Amino acid sequence: MALPRLKPRSLMGQMLLAVAVALLLVQGIGAILVYRAQREGFEVGMINAAAFKLIGETRGRDAVGRMLRNGAARDRDRAPFGGPPPRGFPLEFDTRSPLANGEERDERAEAQLQHTLAEQDFPVSAIVVVHRTVKADAFARASAYRRVANGRMDRAELRPMMDDHLLVVGVRQTAASKWMIARVRAPDGANRLLRPLILQTLIIYLVLVGVVALILRRMTRPLKALTRRVEQFAVAPGSAGQLTPSGPEDMQRLVVAHNAMEARIVGMLDEKDVMLGAIGHDLKTPLAALRVRIESVEDDTERGRMAHTIEDIVRTLDDILSLARVGRPSDPRERTELSALVASVVEEYEDMGEAVELGDTQRIVLELRSTWLRRAMRNLIDNALRYGKVARVSLARVGEHATILIEDDGPGIPDDEIEAMMNPFTRGDPSRNSATGGSGLGLALARAIAEQHGGALVLANRLSAAGVVEGLTVRLEIPVT
Repeated sequence: MALPRLKPRSLMGQMLLAVAVALLLVQGIGAILVYRAQREGFEVGMINAAAFKLIGETRGRDAVGRMLRNGAARDRDRAPFGGPPPRGFPLEFDTRSPLANGEERDERAEAQLQHTLAEQDFPVSAIVVVHRTVKADAFARASAYRRVANGRMDRAELRPMMDDHLLVVGVRQTAASKWMIARVRAPDGANRLLRPLILQTLIIYLVLVGVVALILRRMTRPLKALTRRVEQFAVAPGSAGQLTPSGPEDMQRLVVAHNAMEARIVGMLDEKDVMLGAIGHDLKTPLAALRVRIESVEDDTERGRMAHTIEDIVRTLDDILSLARVGRPSDPRERTELSALVASVVEEYEDMGEAVELGDTQRIVLELRSTWLRRAMRNLIDNALRYGKVARVSLARVGEHATILIEDDGPGIPDDEIEAMMNPFTRGDPSRNSATGGSGLGLALARAIAEQHGGALVLANRLSAAGVVEGLTVRLEIPVT
């Protein structure tokens, strides 16, 4: 199973993806920094709350009041951003350290607590700080159940309380004294910190991406219109009015420059059509007169050669004029049953006794210029008859294309010459004899007609099982949609 393309193809999509990724990265880093700062602020408040419990237990609450009045730890017992103060449990005295097996000590918090206690002349010989949840601490868990039993806390508050973050601080003043263990539960704001921060980050991110998307859309809308206009102009030059400049100044200048270039190209094409019409009229008239004059030639062989030469000149002139005008067809597309058109062209050759066979066909209806497509098929069938003595024609739908297949039994074309064979005035026969080599415009005209319909002309040698060339296969592909 093929993986979907994650990289957008359009300019707006790629720019929006790049901006979105950059904004997501910046917003993510900013959110992490804010979260860490807020988290550290809560932990500072919890550490100071633990220090106050220890000092209050040993020196009384008056000592804590003096600390606050002196400003030594003013407002440290409150969570940042106006949140509620940390909540604690009764102090515990134990002969054992609060550090359990497998727990990691918070050395940074220990150093901060030691500094705070030293500022208050509170001597300690050992400090241990660990982090747990309420339900993971037996003393805190038992204290919570007692509160529920005594009616000091509702049972509905017990379950969410068990998952709260708990800071456990153990202090021993001397080596012989017991451990004083203070437990401080994180305030409500600390437990709900991550969700609003993520929500705030997402809202800011979506607003920024939305604004950038609107700006990029305004910038790329004229570019999309210009792209469609160029694609349309490539198929049918001068078929629609020029674009109105819009968007940023740079895009407006680009549209104005394109309009000027398009006007010059249309003017040159109009001049070319006028010139070709004049050439066709001025050359065909004397050729017609010359055809009449050769009737006075008494030698039948010489008269036949002259008539044949004039026909070759007229045919080549028609091919040149058709090739020059194929890019600007004057007739509109009509809804046509392609299978019927293919059958009618093959029937023309069968009526003339040519070795042209009609194979399998599918009913395909699409809009096309039937006159031009007939011309392309005749050129391809003529080439097949000239070099392969036989032409087998079939029609099938392959994917999103209607494919006209023409096969012959000729010598084929060397692989390195296939592309060059579709250039004007290139002939497969090295001879300059037009009886075998033709004018060299048939394939070029057929390819131009295929491209006029948005399709393509593909040539390929047909090989036998032994790798021997058995003939040439020509595919005239026309998009169905």
